[in-house]
Amino acid sequence: MFKIHSARRILTMNPSRPETTHVAMREGRILGTGSLEELAGWGKHELDERFADKVLMPGLVEGHSHAMEGTFWRYVYVGYFDRMDPDGRVWTGAGSIDAVIDRLRDAASKLAGDAQPLSAWSLDPIYFGSRRVAREDLDRASATRPVGVLHASGHILNVNTRALELADLLRKGINHPGIPLGADGLPTGELKGPDPMMMASQHVGFDREVLACDELGLRYFGRLCVRKGVTTAADLANLLPQDAVAMMLRVTGESDYPARIVSLLRLQLLSGQALIDRALELRAKSTDRLRLGIVKLVADGSIQGFSARLRWPGYYNGAPNGLWYVPPETLREAFRLALAQGVQVHTHTNGDEATELVLDCIEEALQAHPARDHRFTLQHCQLADAAQFRRMRALGMCVNLFPNHHYYWGDQHYAMTVGPERAERMNACATALACGVPFAIHSDAPVTPLGPLFTAWCAVNRRTATGRLLGAHERIGVADALRTITLGAAYTLKLDGEVGSIECGKRADFAVLEDDPLEIGVERLKDVRIWGTVQGGRLFPATPSGQA
Repeated sequence: MFKIHSARRILTMNPSRPETTHVAMREGRILGTGSLEELAGWGKHELDERFADKVLMPGLVEGHSHAMEGTFWRYVYVGYFDRMDPDGRVWTGAGSIDAVIDRLRDAASKLAGDAQPLSAWSLDPIYFGSRRVAREDLDRASATRPVGVLHASGHILNVNTRALELADLLRKGINHPGIPLGADGLPTGELKGPDPMMMASQHVGFDREVLACDELGLRYFGRLCVRKGVTTAADLANLLPQDAVAMMLRVTGESDYPARIVSLLRLQLLSGQALIDRALELRAKSTDRLRLGIVKLVADGSIQGFSARLRWPGYYNGAPNGLWYVPPETLREAFRLALAQGVQVHTHTNGDEATELVLDCIEEALQAHPARDHRFTLQHCQLADAAQFRRMRALGMCVNLFPNHHYYWGDQHYAMTVGPERAERMNACATALACGVPFAIHSDAPVTPLGPLFTAWCAVNRRTATGRLLGAHERIGVADALRTITLGAAYTLKLDGEVGSIECGKRADFAVLEDDPLEIGVERLKDVRIWGTVQGGRLFPATPSGQA
């Protein structure tokens, strides 16, 4: 006995049968799609018509997110824009520094004892003009307890005076490009990049190893995936300590965990060979719903945080160039060892100088260890120009672009960070398509909210928060955008043989939609309502009533 689901329309992403009305599944996999008469040929079946008025498409694949999106909702949200939590509650954005401090002060009043840190997330001072947040601002929230506020980009941490004291950073004579100093010669409280952030993070609730082991956060993340139609999500930078891996295997192995997590091992405090050895060890632990064994490198920082590495002429507002997170020799070694031992690598590059360095390193590594299907992927790669995309194609690379930036920071990129011309080429989806580079698009949640259909809307429309059209020539069509959040993203994770399309033999993973994304219109693509998901043949409505 197997089950056949009927639907108003099924968008399969399978070019040999792009649209159907029925899909059959057995043992969590797809028997086939087509008409009821065709599928009945498989034998005895049960017809389920609960989706008869809905649209099915492949389960959405979020190719770059972080399971910490679930964890952070236990902290104080201080982002500029309104945002929905895993339970469906919408939190109002904080539109000024004073509004941020008021929210922090209110949260501090509810904490017991001065030793308990106050942790907040999604700060982005670029919306508040040229003024940066300083330790004195956070002292207004609490001068006695440690306060830490993570920027939306995840690349900068602001802390108060007490946190600096605990981290032994409230002193003169510090000489580090990621630790700005004030007129008094003391750190301002803004910590840029992984090394400075690590010095204070354990004191303010952002210890990455502890966060990696957060079980409740992983469960919250699964609930977010259902709300957004996501059945496979990449957790793109995890230290993956043994305790975290054991927890993730246990939680994702539960019968009601609703998503497949692809967790990447981040290079941090490991030598190149130790990194590859650990990746291979993790790969052997993979299950259907927890995929391990891919490596994540981070070459530079954030464009809106002015820590990304840009080629000449640099930042539009004259800010100094950003930070290198990994020395070139470390990148070269990691790529060489990974290619030699068949380990896939995804590399964060925001600025075009970082992209150029990584392309040079990979080209050199491929000369030593040629590989036909390595699928090394550049993540974000926001400022790449056409020549760099042509190099990616020649080197057999993939790219995962970040079109949400047009909405959330497009106005700031145009006016402050990179200027009008480069802002219009950012996240060049049309160029990637024209150059034949396999590509996906992503949210980088929690940097921006998880939601592949919103990301697709950004790639199709390229509108900023104020409505500016930013780079009309880089817009792509709805069909291409839908492919990038299904089969395109699956390809970058080497999962396109299992997910990303609805066809015989693949996992029975579907996004169940109330509206048809091909009919709703390009301006309303982000408004497509989501009933929930089917993951491995299991049904997960977004709410208990089954209404998104």
